[in-house]
Amino acid sequence: MPVEITAAEFDVLVERALDDLPTELAALVHNVVVLVEEFAPPEDPDLLGLYDGVALTERAANHAGLLPDRIFLFREPLTDMCESYEELEDEVRITVVHEIAHHFGLDDARLHALGWG
Repeated sequence: MPVEITAAEFDVLVERALDDLPTELAALVHNVVVLVEEFAPPEDPDLLGLYDGVALTERAANHAGLLPDRIFLFREPLTDMCESYEELEDEVRITVVHEIAHHFGLDDARLHALGWG
């Protein structure tokens, strides 16, 4: 049974996950916007999150003046996979950390090895 939650309540979970990032890590995240979309892309409907940008490890020295990188969280797949509010809160936090890790250059294989896959 999916968790029933309003868009505003879901946004609070995302804000809480961002606020709970260690200060040292959060200070290194620049020019990144976090967006919530209702649905994942049709070609991958079970996708929980997506990092769209150039990882810090891949940026050229003159990487400036560009639009921000984007992290998308997809509300419906996240709420559908969870059976409780607490589980949803955990999955949102994990997804936020996972996508921010991509910003720092960690790929899915490394994230899985670290237990964040």
